[in-house]
Amino acid sequence: LTCTPLATLALAAGAMADAAAGCLLVGVLATFPAADGTVDPAAVWRTCGGGLAYALLVPTLGRWLLRPLGRAAERSGGLTAPLLGVVLAAFGLCTWTTEALGIHAVFGGFVLGTAMPRGLVAKELRQKLEPVTVALLLPMFFTCSGLNTRLDLIADRELVLLTLAVLFASIAGKGVACWAAARLSGQDPRTSLAIGTLMNARGLMELILVDIGLRRGVILQPVFAMLVLMAIVTTLMATPLFELVYGRHHKRGSPSAAA
Repeated sequence: LTCTPLATLALAAGAMADAAAGCLLVGVLATFPAADGTVDPAAVWRTCGGGLAYALLVPTLGRWLLRPLGRAAERSGGLTAPLLGVVLAAFGLCTWTTEALGIHAVFGGFVLGTAMPRGLVAKELRQKLEPVTVALLLPMFFTCSGLNTRLDLIADRELVLLTLAVLFASIAGKGVACWAAARLSGQDPRTSLAIGTLMNARGLMELILVDIGLRRGVILQPVFAMLVLMAIVTTLMATPLFELVYGRHHKRGSPSAAA
């Protein structure tokens, strides 16, 4: 989509909302009482302070330390086996660090990805690791999430209505809000609807967050099932809605379609 700076800012705000949700979850996990009802102040400082230090050091100092990796890949014409080993070792170290701090390992890998050299290294990593991730790891994660989802717990009429309310609130809070932000920034109605549709899709990150909450005891099984349904519905509705409000019309007006 071709967007004005303000519309781009609206998209960035929607993406930052997901990041803020992750930060909020970290804070909740750090201050969540143990089984005996107590909160360990040392654990709170370790998780919050250590997580903040990690989020600041890796994209700055870590990026500087990883620059030789990019230069070595350029000289070798690709990401050789030793260089790939260095990347995987750094990934393991970062995920171990965040787990030791009391934060889920996924955040460690995500922050490391922001510090990786762009260009050839990023391209080679996607080519070498993405097939395994998409074909093996991603289906395994969805299977585990599905095994933890008990839809029978929300079969009650009141819980069904509550699930619909959660779905409505999620669509209004992200999809409608991004549509309104795009309209206020001067975008045409069709482009604004497309932005709201795309930003409304929760995708994988939402499932990761609710899975963490379930494992740590922050949310219960019925709430987990509601949030999983919300994430799946908002993700599956994105493609057909986008095609309806923008895709087919954009294709008709493209130079290739005219030719």
